[in-house]
Amino acid sequence: MRKVALTGTAAALVLALAGVVTASAASEAAGPSTAKATTLSFHVVFSPFAPIAANNERNPNSPFALGDEIVFHDQLYANGKRVGDELGSCAIASLGPPLEANCSVVFRLPGGNLTGQFVAVQGPEPREIAVTGGTGRYRSAGGEGTLVEFGNGTGRLTLRVLNLVARGKGA
Repeated sequence: MRKVALTGTAAALVLALAGVVTASAASEAAGPSTAKATTLSFHVVFSPFAPIAANNERNPNSPFALGDEIVFHDQLYANGKRVGDELGSCAIASLGPPLEANCSVVFRLPGGNLTGQFVAVQGPEPREIAVTGGTGRYRSAGGEGTLVEFGNGTGRLTLRVLNLVARGKGA
């Protein structure tokens, strides 16, 4: 009886080790990431401020309520030529101070679109953007970016886009 139990334990240990070796080999076969980074930089001309009162419960002392939206459609320029636009909306999530909004954006560019998300905080601080995906030449994109407002209706958008290519053979 003891011999059967010992044999079963040894077999389980061998199978467990084989699983670890197989998982390790599969991880190594995947190899290093083949993601390629591209930096895109644009001069931005912002659209007029466009708030939408979406919450019917209003405080008469505040121009905004939770859930109100701000929509935008900004123009993107590179080397003095219009090369695309960005459009999106921000839902007010905190009346603050400072006022904070949860924003979604689509960057329409030659060859495809990029999508992103960011938190907009009232004030001049740069907005950190998470690049969450894309279409066309950007179909496997991810990355991050920064939007800086200059205060005169213009700004600078810099996106560091990673082309997230599948790893390993047969992918």
